[in-house]
Amino acid sequence: MSWEDALAAIDRVFEAPAQALTVEFQGGEPALRFDLVECIVLEVERRNADQSRGIRFSLVSTLHHLDEAALEFCRDHQIHISTSIDGPALLHDRQRPNPTRDSFTRTVESLARARAIVGHDGVVAMPTLTRAALDDPRAVIDTYRELGFGSIFLRPISPYGFALKTRRAIGYPMEAFVRFYAQALDYLLALNRAGEPMVETYAAILLRHIFTPFGSGYVDLRSPAGAGLGVLVYNYDGQVYPADEARMAAQTGDGRFALGSVHDRFEDLMASPAMRWLATGAVAEDLPGCGDCAFVPFCGADPVYHAAAHGDPVGDRATSDFCTKHMGLFQILFGHIARSDAQDMRTFTAWAFGRGRDEVIDAGYVPQ
Repeated sequence: MSWEDALAAIDRVFEAPAQALTVEFQGGEPALRFDLVECIVLEVERRNADQSRGIRFSLVSTLHHLDEAALEFCRDHQIHISTSIDGPALLHDRQRPNPTRDSFTRTVESLARARAIVGHDGVVAMPTLTRAALDDPRAVIDTYRELGFGSIFLRPISPYGFALKTRRAIGYPMEAFVRFYAQALDYLLALNRAGEPMVETYAAILLRHIFTPFGSGYVDLRSPAGAGLGVLVYNYDGQVYPADEARMAAQTGDGRFALGSVHDRFEDLMASPAMRWLATGAVAEDLPGCGDCAFVPFCGADPVYHAAAHGDPVGDRATSDFCTKHMGLFQILFGHIARSDAQDMRTFTAWAFGRGRDEVIDAGYVPQ
């Protein structure tokens, strides 16, 4: 990304009406241009001295290229770091090969170096679950336990961009992910019952929607949809997209989602033909198959996925992987809720409210 485009992207950030904003750096590998990351952070902070917005910075990295100086900058400017760890060494190395064939070892060493500077909780990780990972959910979870993480975010592989090219080799039906998820959740609940707190982050998001009147802010579970309205992606070439999934689709030639350039005003990006097109599938309550679904109060629309997979933002809910996934996960969670095991409900309450299990007075109750 050129500095000219970066400055224009910062202009767009501050044209957004929200008082709380997250500025996230993704790649590729943003650590390879950490000089640009530093310049953007300093410029955002300079402008925000007058704006007084709530600004949060985040950086997605393999960690391999973050040296001591970069990590100290992240610490001093409160940049939250996230990385990918896909499971045990053999699985991670197979999915994220590098020339020296030691991707997992380098990631673990880099994780330790990062934690030493930014703090243990300054780095989070999540796996990308390919077909090979579905055979042993415990192995994936145990890797995170061994590395000292208190949470794991279980997500299926992406149906966008370059992932489509490898889907035959590493992909699977969404029903297979739902079966994996049920087994993984049972294991995590057992760990919590045994006194080891371990959160499944996506369950926590869904349970917050179920147990409370408060939204999680999670982009895929908004209605109206979060794409464009809750997030904008400023690409390295100056193009603007309504979501990272839209950017990934564009990388393989699907340019329908481009809202315009970073040099276009925020209001023009919001009024672009692509945004008007996505708006036709942005309200879940109005969509066929969603309007009469029992889970719609807790779910979202995700028009970007349906446009990419089905050709239009409304999509076909009967064949939608988005719907298969979420209906499956809601059925799993509501099944546990219906059984009302006291220990599991204590865990669910803690997850939904972001509290420790020891803070839950009784299943369903937390202190003010």
